[in-house]
Amino acid sequence: MIVEGRAYSDKEILDTLHPLVAEWFTSKYSGFTPPQRYAIVEAFRGRNVLVSSPTGSGKTLAAFLTAISMLIGRAEASGLEDRVYVLYVSPLRALNNDIRRNLEEPLAEIYGLAERKGVSLQRIRVGVRTGDTAQSERQRQLRRPPHILITTPETLAIVLSSPKFSRALRRIEFFIVDEVHAVAENKRGSHLVLSLERLRRIQEGRPVRIGLSATVAPLEEIARFL
Repeated sequence: MIVEGRAYSDKEILDTLHPLVAEWFTSKYSGFTPPQRYAIVEAFRGRNVLVSSPTGSGKTLAAFLTAISMLIGRAEASGLEDRVYVLYVSPLRALNNDIRRNLEEPLAEIYGLAERKGVSLQRIRVGVRTGDTAQSERQRQLRRPPHILITTPETLAIVLSSPKFSRALRRIEFFIVDEVHAVAENKRGSHLVLSLERLRRIQEGRPVRIGLSATVAPLEEIARFL
């Protein structure tokens, strides 16, 4: 678990990202924020990362950029399967603005760029699963699992108890836990830890764990929790 490391240069990060993602980023932003400089390359290298920084510092986009870049590469090669590649867990149900800004808008803009450049991509599916998700949507996700699944700690526990849907979670490549500080010291955190262990036991590989937290101390304790 990394709680410290070095900041990578813009060039090092852009060279790591898929060319379409790198071009999209440079067309939209002037440079990477400190959390992105520390986290993106390390996560791509398969190392677990804990990012602790203030709200609005770009840590959520850092996690999603890593996942998006991997998925765009698979999509370009027509290699996306009907399974969950990225699992994003947050204790907050009111995720709409954050998810739209850091996931749905980037994906839409990257696909627009690909279309303009004549690059054919498989469609990356994003699904949200909470206690409020309609039964019709749950059935749809069971038939064609989202490549990126967004859920809460409580709903993750329920999903893991479903033999059919849990099969789609056996080869997760990125496991992102947001708002780690909000669950590390309460019952929701204990619930999440149990789900993490259940998830780990069914994995066929070793997913990268990315933790996102507001500024909190001691970092070593939060890292061990993750």
